Amino acid sequence: MSGFCQSAELSCGRMSGAALGIEIVVVFFLALVLLHRYGDFKKQQRMVLFGTLLAWYLCFLIVFILPLDVSTTIYKQCKIDQEDQTSAPTTSPSMPNQMMANTSVTPTKSTTVKPCHKPWSYIPDGIMPVFWRVVYWTSQCLTWLLLPFMQSYARSGGFSITGKIKTALIENAIYYGTYLLIFGSLLIYVAVHPTWHLSWYELQTIGITAANTWGLFLLVLLLGYGLVEIPRSYWNASRHEHMLIKTYFKASKLMTEKADAEENLEDTMEEVRKVSEAIKYNHPLRKCVDTILRKCPVDYQEKMGRNMDDYEDFDDKLNTYPSERSLVKLHKQVIYAVQRHNRTKVQWQILLQQAIHLEDVSKNESSLSHQFIHSFPSPEPAGWLSRYVYTPAVEWYWECLLKRWLYRLLSVALTLFSVAVVWSECTFFSTQPVLSLFAVFIQLAERDYNYLYIEMACFITIFFLCICVYSTVFRIRVFNYYYLASHHQTDAYSLQFSGMLFCRLTPPLCLNFLGLIHMDSAISHKAKEQTAYTSIMGSMHVLSFIANGFYIYYPMLIVILCIATYFSLGTRCLNLLGFQQFMGDSEMTSDLIDEGKELIRREKRKRQRIEDGENRRREWKERYGNQREDYSARNMTSHEMKETSYSDSVTPINNRQAKYSRSGNRAERDCIELLEDAEPLDFSNDSLTDDPLDTQAGRHAGGRYLSISSSRSRIFDDV
Repeated sequence: MSGFCQSAELSCGRMSGAALGIEIVVVFFLALVLLHRYGDFKKQQRMVLFGTLLAWYLCFLIVFILPLDVSTTIYKQCKIDQEDQTSAPTTSPSMPNQMMANTSVTPTKSTTVKPCHKPWSYIPDGIMPVFWRVVYWTSQCLTWLLLPFMQSYARSGGFSITGKIKTALIENAIYYGTYLLIFGSLLIYVAVHPTWHLSWYELQTIGITAANTWGLFLLVLLLGYGLVEIPRSYWNASRHEHMLIKTYFKASKLMTEKADAEENLEDTMEEVRKVSEAIKYNHPLRKCVDTILRKCPVDYQEKMGRNMDDYEDFDDKLNTYPSERSLVKLHKQVIYAVQRHNRTKVQWQILLQQAIHLEDVSKNESSLSHQFIHSFPSPEPAGWLSRYVYTPAVEWYWECLLKRWLYRLLSVALTLFSVAVVWSECTFFSTQPVLSLFAVFIQLAERDYNYLYIEMACFITIFFLCICVYSTVFRIRVFNYYYLASHHQTDAYSLQFSGMLFCRLTPPLCLNFLGLIHMDSAISHKAKEQTAYTSIMGSMHVLSFIANGFYIYYPMLIVILCIATYFSLGTRCLNLLGFQQFMGDSEMTSDLIDEGKELIRREKRKRQRIEDGENRRREWKERYGNQREDYSARNMTSHEMKETSYSDSVTPINNRQAKYSRSGNRAERDCIELLEDAEPLDFSNDSLTDDPLDTQAGRHAGGRYLSISSSRSRIFDDV
């Protein structure tokens, strides 16, 4: 029997180690896929990618491994309670012997103790404290020391490693000085306190408390926004007309940004051109100019590479040349201008695809055939999935019917979850009675030792909190200074800034979650077994005004932030300040929607002209290409027969045939070249409908069947 128990314990230990290893590997690939979506592995620096990947990976590890720590801690607490019950005396020393003789329940008390079942993901002692210590302190070193330095280094316009390091140190001097001032103030407060004596443990706790306090301050702001905006975004996604109007609004704003980015790129390239013409190839700073030119787009490089072989004696005109500092500044401007131009160009294509898809959905909603018809079908042949599984009928039911109701059900579920989070954030400090809903669920599962339910409940709760916080981080946009854009369009500065935010937000978020489920002694005020994660945080009672005040009452501000987000107070304030926001009852919003609608219509006409030209070109090639091959074959056969029969007159006949063949091919080639060079003009009519949701025939009528005189005033709208 003992051998069976030992083998079962060994197999359980192997299973728990396997669970930990699998989660570590899965989290790594999750962070890698997310980084691939936002970063660019081919163009961005390896240092930037490695720092961002490490920061995201460590933060995601905390989220995924913490539920295993909770279940292991519950099992340890069960073992402690079992030992206390079995070792407790059955009777009191002052109890009379007569009463001891009459007592019949005391001998059986030890048999009523409920056995503790080891969780399937149990992690042996000594592993989790070391794991959390490595993960936590590595992430803190990244967010407070390495990432800010790497951020400035990657954004620097220096031409050498030494110059970039110097720029990064100067930019971070104020940054580091500010946080050292805050930490020094807390240190002085503790030092002058008469009842406290400083030690290394207390200094470590002060540093952790300062970092978590800053993170909790930002966490509540982001969480209050995400708890309302995420359910509302899914509800709005089920309203196709609302999404289409909002897409028109985004198109108008993005076109303005795109035009601004193109103008900024033109101005920057003009400065580069002047510098390239001024500094010839024999100048000492020419290598810096060449570095700048390599960061420019290819077409600009070809235009500005014409004067590289010119020689000029630069000693007599040394004062007229730009300095190295100005070249560093220009290099930084080029990097920013090119990145912004590429980003807006890619985002415009993505937004155009979304607008066309939403218009197709609105058209097909009223279709009686229940077959989804695309305005611009894919030129590639349909695969087996589209041919047999995702057919036009299945696509119609999904896009026009099922997807809408799925988003609504998901929105309702997320709304209930948000209400539960807000209620628990306002009541988690109450331990008698227990008012936090998440603490109630965990304690009910703890009675039956349902570890799988405990881990799933913990993971879903933490995952939802992280989605609310992290999605807000991905949506934040600060004057194009910090902007996370998908499809590999995020710059190095924004990637590393997001890594810094994740490392600062994840530890206080997990501490807040442990407080919600009453697994933190600083909140529950109970002598219970602490998780290995809270053991590295130290006792928050070193700073009692933060542990008993700020940590408990500050999360209640989530209610105010949720109310402000629900009524869009922040959006209205930004709109009043002149920042264009999507407001349904605003006149400026209506104007931008109309402008975006016209932009989308114009892009659709361009795409339709391109497709019509390609179709006509393909038809002419198929028709005249076959005739040309047949004609060449006939000429070749006739030529061989004449060579065999009339060998003495080969030269005249061949000359005549060559002349005839060249004339025929030339006429045919001229016809094809005219078709390739010709591009239909964009003729528009003021009498056309402004509704982009018109029929297929109406879409073709805008650019091909109208007279020139009726649209002469709008012929250059698409230029």
